[in-house]
Amino acid sequence: MRKLLPLLLILIGAGAGLGAGWHLRPAPAAEGEGDPAAAGDTHAAGTAHSTEQLPEFVKLNNQFIVPLVEKNQIASLIILSLSLEVTAGGTEKVFAQEPKLRDEMLQRLFDHANTGGFRGTFTDADNLLILRKGLTEVARGVLGDMVKTVLITDIIRQDR
Repeated sequence: MRKLLPLLLILIGAGAGLGAGWHLRPAPAAEGEGDPAAAGDTHAAGTAHSTEQLPEFVKLNNQFIVPLVEKNQIASLIILSLSLEVTAGGTEKVFAQEPKLRDEMLQRLFDHANTGGFRGTFTDADNLLILRKGLTEVARGVLGDMVKTVLITDIIRQDR
């Protein structure tokens, strides 16, 4: 009986889920209905995709490692993973310019570290906003207006 009750509950739940899915499924469209190209309106079909180009997200290959120096010694390391939000078709240009982009971003990260940006509550929203804006400015300087923003996907501070 103990093994039968959970099995019965699973079967009832699965049956209820299947029934709800079948009942709530969308009604099948009539032939040509809902498809502008099938109805002969090729202009509407072409503009539906061209006006709404989704951005691309490009994850930079390697993490950025920024040392925090105190009293002429490395006290901590900041490790970041970054991605770029770019206009559609921009991925190849990002990878083609990645060495220059990484160099300039690393310099901005060093500047941020040297001004105390990674000390204390470095994950504070205002602090991260300043960092994101600075990195976005650098990325636009290298890649142009195709860069929408820089995303900080991972950040960690490793104290010694």
